[in-house]
Amino acid sequence: MSERNLDFDTVIERKGTNCLKYDFAMDRGMQEDILPLWVADMDFRTSSYIQDALIAQIEHGIFGYSEVHEEYNIALKNWLATHHNYRIQSDWIVKTPGVVFALAMAVRAFTKEGEGVLIQPPVYYPFYEVIEANDRKVIENPLVQREDGSYGMDLQDFEAKIVANNIHLFYLCNPHNPVGRAWSREELTALGDICVRHNVVVVSDEIHADFVFQGEHQVLASLKEEYKKHVITCTSPSKTFNLAGLQISNIIIADKELKHKFTHQIGAAGYSQLNIAGLVAAQAAYSNGEEWYQGVKKYIWENILFVKQFLAENLPQIRFRVPEGTYLLWLDCRELGLDEKELEELVVKKAGLWLDKGAIFGKTGVGFERINPACPRSVLEKALRQLADAVHAVR
Repeated sequence: MSERNLDFDTVIERKGTNCLKYDFAMDRGMQEDILPLWVADMDFRTSSYIQDALIAQIEHGIFGYSEVHEEYNIALKNWLATHHNYRIQSDWIVKTPGVVFALAMAVRAFTKEGEGVLIQPPVYYPFYEVIEANDRKVIENPLVQREDGSYGMDLQDFEAKIVANNIHLFYLCNPHNPVGRAWSREELTALGDICVRHNVVVVSDEIHADFVFQGEHQVLASLKEEYKKHVITCTSPSKTFNLAGLQISNIIIADKELKHKFTHQIGAAGYSQLNIAGLVAAQAAYSNGEEWYQGVKKYIWENILFVKQFLAENLPQIRFRVPEGTYLLWLDCRELGLDEKELEELVVKKAGLWLDKGAIFGKTGVGFERINPACPRSVLEKALRQLADAVHAVR
């Protein structure tokens, strides 16, 4: 048996499949024929090994309560060790139906109502949602954008915010969605030392770890032994293998006390076993998905370079820095001279595109758009041409 799903150019019809991206535009206030490149899933079939494993499970025909044996843990441990030099123990693994669910459980486990949780905007917008929905306060340590378009951390402000707001919990996004930074060992060590010094728990969202194109992904928890007492690492095959709908994440917690507090909140939420499809898919992905992973990563990287060239030739007003990590692209549209409402009108009404507007990632995201290039090249080129035509018509 060999990998069969390595054709990433063919456009696969997703309409009529209850697809959030294509079937719910009107429910989300968009026109029906809009071209969606917003939500972070791919328009590619997943690995044939995953498909075959799921088909075998379906043919068995029984979908009762399920768990996994050590083979599952071994597959996950081998993947993390091989790809990220991160060596874990089986009893560190906590399975959840998603990283956002894990974020919510951490809020409940490590903070009280009314307390602050620190984040670094512009950042993945569910960070805001799970903090505020659980009656906590968002405390911001904004990233700093440099002249070349790259982003860095303001660690002086980071520590000051921790002290001033008595912070007990910090959400790290690594690699950072949407700005595309794959944080360096030096940056993460400086940040980690501050969190240890002030006894801050770090929930490190590393769901995009497998998509680092420049440099190497640095797992925060692995950088120093003392970090294991402070860091919860969130991983998932959902982004890597396009399995978001199967609701499976692996949360790595080395410290027994942190793990106990975290799993207590999962129990309090009434959640126990994950669905069998997610478990089967995750094990197949980490056991046999390497060829597909390497193929899709190469294809997406070529799409990213295509975006860079297209914008340079056709839309130089839109500044774009190739991301170090994640397959999501952060377009700086501020030189178009449009306010937030005008930019949305341009993108949605004139270009006919459904992107993620930068403002939902925080105030510092205003004037930006996030676009997902994990689609066939022909779809991506069509979207960019629609955008270029709309900008040229306006200007």
